[in-house]
Amino acid sequence: MREIEYIVEDYFEGKKLISFLRGHVKISVRLLRSLKRVDGGIRVNGSHARTVDIIHSGDKVTLTIHDDETSSIPIDYPLSVVFEDEDILVIDKPAMLPMHESHNHQGDTLANAVSGYLKKKGKSLSFRAVGRLDKGTSGLVICALNSHAAARLSGNFEKTYYAIATGCYKESGTIDKPIYRPDPMKTYRTADDRGDRAITHYKVLESGDNYSLLEINLETGRTHQIRVHFAFLGTPLFGDRMYGKDHPFIERQALHCGKLNFLHPVTGKKIELEAALPEDMTLLLESLRIKN
Repeated sequence: MREIEYIVEDYFEGKKLISFLRGHVKISVRLLRSLKRVDGGIRVNGSHARTVDIIHSGDKVTLTIHDDETSSIPIDYPLSVVFEDEDILVIDKPAMLPMHESHNHQGDTLANAVSGYLKKKGKSLSFRAVGRLDKGTSGLVICALNSHAAARLSGNFEKTYYAIATGCYKESGTIDKPIYRPDPMKTYRTADDRGDRAITHYKVLESGDNYSLLEINLETGRTHQIRVHFAFLGTPLFGDRMYGKDHPFIERQALHCGKLNFLHPVTGKKIELEAALPEDMTLLLESLRIKN
């Protein structure tokens, strides 16, 4: 259970509670409905309140958010925690750890690991990842620890990726090419005008005769977007077996989410986090530099 307290500002003097909850707290409609069904879910100055009640400057509004009932089976797995408080848990995900349980992965995912971590702390075990990373992609993942944080963070964060592409890029640029899913039963995507618009911005950090280290920001968030776009340009990421080929120095696509920026869903404070390139991408870079 999470209790969140807010103090009513002068702007909302004499207005209905609903205007404060939707305008300032920015509570989701779904959570609001849930809180209204719970005795004491919404309180003003310690007393049960209705959304139509009039509020005044300085009033204390308290929301009591109960834990979800569903969760993944907890496992004991060493997690690299980058940031943690009552509302958010940010993990530097290892490359080969899947995000969610599926037919092929039961009890060996980030969802299971986070549930195990939260269980040790006596917290709700529900896994609410905000955004996702492919199994073979490493880096920063936000896990909201309550439904309010999840709703506030959804789509309201910026990621910066680092990729090592199999080609020499001299200048930064933008890839604007739709991404299409030819077979709805398979995860494979392709660059095709029949698909949804996808825009990838990249900056060259380092390059040699046959490789480039790129900093990437996405304007859209299509599945496999970075991997598909660079394969479309004829320079798939090193180690990407689906869109390129194997490489002896890395066993997965050379892609890492290294920066994460967002406003805290409760305090509004700007959070800026970083995760260094993992060892396999660092070793790959070193081998490529030697060859050049």
